[in-house]
Amino acid sequence: MANCCESQSFDGVSSAYRRALVAVIAINGVMFFVEMAAGVMSGSQALKADALDFAGDTATYGLSLLVIGSSLRTRAVASLVKGGSLAVIALAVLAMTVLRILNGAAPDAGAMGAVGVLALVANLASVLILLKWRDGDSNVRSVWLCSRNDAIGNLGVIGAGGLVALTGTAWPDLIVAVLLAGLFLKSASAITIQALDEIRTADSSNSVAGVGS
Repeated sequence: MANCCESQSFDGVSSAYRRALVAVIAINGVMFFVEMAAGVMSGSQALKADALDFAGDTATYGLSLLVIGSSLRTRAVASLVKGGSLAVIALAVLAMTVLRILNGAAPDAGAMGAVGVLALVANLASVLILLKWRDGDSNVRSVWLCSRNDAIGNLGVIGAGGLVALTGTAWPDLIVAVLLAGLFLKSASAITIQALDEIRTADSSNSVAGVGS
């Protein structure tokens, strides 16, 4: 990941990348409403957690699109916002999971599996759309990391649905929700570290330019 911060990293300035990002934003926006509705109706914390991630991705991908072509520092600051939003989502998921533990009712395993498969298809489509731009600055790379992690999370939701059906308990669903929160925190950390490195690089370059002038 160290090479992501070098000056030659792709910065998103491409009409093809912009079109790809718009398509991924649309996919995530639709899936937020689908999965949150399914999560509420089925009582699944894992589905709700994944739905929140779709919502966060929709907003942060929109921010990524907005700052394309801006200075390295501006793009890096946008990435810091995205990293912070992922951390907030993780904490919200953990809080909802604790409340669900107090309730204890098992979710609808069938709904978890069906919607989990739909979400996986949506995220795999996003991953394939973004595949050629998986390396770049923190603004570009954060979009790739989130889409890739979302696909991994969907596999967890599908697996949790199967285990809920087998055990008749809510624990598989709750465990996957916690694991998703951990994945969000890990991604938030990776994005934040790269963004801070880019901010330092930008500030250093500005200082050198200032001295040279």
